[in-house]
Amino acid sequence: MSELINNREYRRETLRKLIMRLHDGEPLEAVRKDFNTLLKGISTAEIVELENSLVAEGVPVEEIQRLCDIHAAILGSSVEEIHNYKKLMEEEGHPVEIFKKENRGIEAFIENSLRPAMENFRKDGSEENAEKLLRAVSRLMEIDKHYNRKENLLFPYMEKYGITTPPKVMWGVDDEIRAEIKEAADDLRNRRNMPDILNKIENVIAKIKDMIFKEENILFPMVSEVFTEDEWLTIYRESKEIGFCFIDDVEQWKPERVDLEKEEQKKGEKEAEDGYIRFETGILEIEELSAMLDTLPIDITFVDRNDTVKYFSQSKDRIFARTKAVIGRKVQNCHPPASVHVVESIVNDFKSGKKDKEEFWINMGSKYVYIRYFAVRDKEGKYLGTVEVTQDIRPMQEIRGEKRLIE
Repeated sequence: MSELINNREYRRETLRKLIMRLHDGEPLEAVRKDFNTLLKGISTAEIVELENSLVAEGVPVEEIQRLCDIHAAILGSSVEEIHNYKKLMEEEGHPVEIFKKENRGIEAFIENSLRPAMENFRKDGSEENAEKLLRAVSRLMEIDKHYNRKENLLFPYMEKYGITTPPKVMWGVDDEIRAEIKEAADDLRNRRNMPDILNKIENVIAKIKDMIFKEENILFPMVSEVFTEDEWLTIYRESKEIGFCFIDDVEQWKPERVDLEKEEQKKGEKEAEDGYIRFETGILEIEELSAMLDTLPIDITFVDRNDTVKYFSQSKDRIFARTKAVIGRKVQNCHPPASVHVVESIVNDFKSGKKDKEEFWINMGSKYVYIRYFAVRDKEGKYLGTVEVTQDIRPMQEIRGEKRLIE
């Protein structure tokens, strides 16, 4: 473990020095050569960590933004080795797939509409050609919807995971692109600065293409490492409120889930006919059982034999947030990729009979959280699922002496 820590610190310090060499004016090619030699395979997380630390040390975000163009160019040659897209990102209608379709639409619009209008204006700067160019540049402003979704749907989740600097840097570039498109359109509308108008538009096109590269080779792989399926589903549902650009239609995204309500309906019909659930040791009304589980000072989550989340209690002071969207999902999809292997290890040990329980305890602010996992088995020992029980045990640790009277 110490070797891994030392190696990570070495890589981090090396990357810092490379970026600062760029900042000090050293030629790009010299730095690129050292980057490829010393930091082959560096992860996005390490780059994000470095950028965050530079900002924390007082380097202005604007300076990171200026360096971002250069270090993106360095990353370009190794990006494919750094990231592996999850299959989820490639599904029809997934937010990332839609972003990439829009990028293809933006590129097609630039090549098939904007550039021809620019070329016609270059050959003949007539009023008619100036109007056609204005219409093309004005339509380019539709890119605002693409950037708006990215900034208001992706960036908040990134910040939740502590990825703060890249959103600030990228948002700054987005604003530059918007401002330059608007300025070019205003110049055309008012027939102002016309000799320089084509250069302005070319500069905007270059920035847009560079942003497409950064999104697809840095941003999307970065968020694919941390976002959960629930978060992507929220992003998908809220995207329609902002709108889309340069695509004809948006495919409906239906992540694979189990419809537990329908699946369990027949099974539970008989038991629920009279509003009771019968156990070997008693009978409870459904309302009583639900209220009892929610009253217990613990959080309960149950995952069945097929790794599908089937139930969670809603205690008053829940420690880890749960939404109803998790019901019917595979438990592996409820965790960030970095921790999935831990979940799978626990479940596999329970299924194989190697273990019957696993436990962890962690500090969370004022709480000392005790997390326990138990294999649920029938009388013959057949695996039925896993139950997670979470509790703040700080109050228990403070218990001293005895209490025999009611206060």
